[in-house]
Amino acid sequence: MSPAPPLPPGRAVELPGRGATFVREVPGPPGAPTLLLLHGWTVTADLNWFACYEGLGRRFRVLAMDHRGHGRGIRTWRPFRLEDCADDAAALVAQLGEGAVIPVGYSMGGPIAQLLWRRHPGTVAGLVLSATGRSLSGTTTNDRLYFSSLLGLSVASRVAPPALRRHVADAFARRRLQGSAIADWGVGELQRNDPSAVLEAGWTIGRFRSHEWIGEVDVPTSVVVTARDQVVSPARQRRLADAIPGAHVFEADGDHGAPVTGADRYLAALLAACTDVSTRAGLLRAGRARR
Repeated sequence: MSPAPPLPPGRAVELPGRGATFVREVPGPPGAPTLLLLHGWTVTADLNWFACYEGLGRRFRVLAMDHRGHGRGIRTWRPFRLEDCADDAAALVAQLGEGAVIPVGYSMGGPIAQLLWRRHPGTVAGLVLSATGRSLSGTTTNDRLYFSSLLGLSVASRVAPPALRRHVADAFARRRLQGSAIADWGVGELQRNDPSAVLEAGWTIGRFRSHEWIGEVDVPTSVVVTARDQVVSPARQRRLADAIPGAHVFEADGDHGAPVTGADRYLAALLAACTDVSTRAGLLRAGRARR
């Protein structure tokens, strides 16, 4: 059995009126800016970010939360909404007394970060967006049919017997991580998901569009482009950067799994992007940023 990778301390945090979520915390240097890591669809904060925690924590305070329906995130019978995920993130920041943070949104976490800025601007000092776009679904008929079908599957999943849901989730997890050095641990992480909520999340992702308002972003922003991404095309990621006034682009030589499969290269680009945003936001002195 493959062991779990080294992970920072984590704990459940009750968000008043919303439910309990799970958060990893890396304290970082005294007075360091706070990054709020927002993970992608179907995974957990740990699966998305485990290879980045230590490197980011040398320069920043790091928080990483599980989104609702994912991992140990909030459980609810309410339909999955990206807006609720953004509100959860804002509630977490308030509950922990963090002040303004830098959301770092990966894939699905990108729309959540964008919505966090739009709905709770006082919570956001800057944005780092990666492997994401103004929309995540393609323009082809197949793309639209795929994302649309997930809503029906989520409804079916909710009425399926629990044992069947667990069996399907287990089979999906093992196919996805087959051959990985962290396969057993990763399967355990994916098995924490609520399959119905994850399917609903996919349908919601397919409907997200920020084209009409993303140009209003008024905080320092950097976009980390995963240059060989076949899930969210690099062109789509660069169009996101082009749409945000003053956004800086950093390129990571990797595919959509870059935080895991190309962790060293991805972390270097992510650190540069976070340092850039923190410096422009006045949260990190230039001299300290070079260390």
